Amino acid sequence: MLERLNQAMEHIECHLDQRIEGADLARIVVTSEYHLRRLFSALAGVPLSEYIRRRRLTVAGAEVLAGDRTLLEIAVRYGYTSGEAFARAFRVMHGVGPGEARRSGASLQSQPRLSFRLTVEGSSSMRYRIVEKDEFRVVGRKARVPLVHEGMNPAIADVIRGIGQETLQRMRSLSDQEPQGIVGVSADLDPSRAEGTELDYYHGVVTSAAVPEDMDALTVPAGTWAVFENSGPFPQALQYLWRDVFTQWFPSNPYRSRPGPEILRTRLSQDATQADAELWIPVERTAI
Repeated sequence: MLERLNQAMEHIECHLDQRIEGADLARIVVTSEYHLRRLFSALAGVPLSEYIRRRRLTVAGAEVLAGDRTLLEIAVRYGYTSGEAFARAFRVMHGVGPGEARRSGASLQSQPRLSFRLTVEGSSSMRYRIVEKDEFRVVGRKARVPLVHEGMNPAIADVIRGIGQETLQRMRSLSDQEPQGIVGVSADLDPSRAEGTELDYYHGVVTSAAVPEDMDALTVPAGTWAVFENSGPFPQALQYLWRDVFTQWFPSNPYRSRPGPEILRTRLSQDATQADAELWIPVERTAI
């Protein structure tokens, strides 16, 4: 896997002045484009598309300072349809426009080229199981919220606080299958998984029961799920669990992620500082 990822990084470097398709990179890594984007974001800490954009602007910045090409030639070479579009993107990354950078010899930002190397970890084991589930529904309250990588998500906290105890009790009564009880469900996430992008958050239960008129529902097709268990400080341990699944478990097991919602069942300690969690990730088996 690491060798194929590095081959994909080499492909990016050789085609910075051409159109780079995610599907082509996925073929190099021998996985789905969906899983590649998830895996890259978890490993690199930046979405794949953003990494490519930064690398292009890094190389373009060097050409701006070199002065061998006009600014418009550089803009067109790296895929910008106009000098204005290039200038805006250049300023966002470098903090200065390309014309000013060329005149003043300004200091520019640089996105280093990424490569992936093996680090021996895995001294602590991950508890997981594989579950086949028929079609089911998530029933509860839905809200569109921003993605937060670390710390409490205020928008999700607001959703939960806005649900009355009577409504929560009615939700619990609908729970008739795993994962049991109240769960948090993340659906329709942006493929980049960039912080601040939006997702549909459901606070509810997994059920086959009819949907009450005052609740929202998400129908989930039948499929395979990897279920992970974790305990630790809240909410950090839960967010680290997501990271560890993609950086440690997927590279070590014959599965890849597939499109679908992610389900988190959390049981908080009395003082809400610790949590026991069960994370359900939709997966599909790959060839060994």
